[in-house]
Amino acid sequence: MAEQNLTGVWQGLFTYPRYFRAGNFSATLIETANHLSGSTSELYPFAPRAGETILAMLSGHRSGTSVRFTKTYEGPDKPNHSVGYEGTLTDDFLEIEGRWIIPGVWAGRFLMIRSGGRAVEVAREEFERVGS
Repeated sequence: MAEQNLTGVWQGLFTYPRYFRAGNFSATLIETANHLSGSTSELYPFAPRAGETILAMLSGHRSGTSVRFTKTYEGPDKPNHSVGYEGTLTDDFLEIEGRWIIPGVWAGRFLMIRSGGRAVEVAREEFERVGS
């Protein structure tokens, strides 16, 4: 069984609200006394930065199986905004699933899988089939 905190490396998927394929990201989470911090990296899907790796910092908290954090992208170039995430942790501490939102702009679903959990590609098929 996983440690009873979220510290570790996670692989994530997120949906866009429209015509784009689900995106991937990697996250490193550190949980200390239910406070979350960490970082993410992902490939930017839109021109003119398409294919560039973008980084973001995470800050949030966990209360039981409820997880909330804010992802704030680094740098002056787009994306340079914050994204709110709210999700539910599975009882085995291996997956977090929920919704992300940029208020007034976009929202979608996300799934994070702890390294050592089920295969991300298998999860992707299931995740995309459910839709946003």
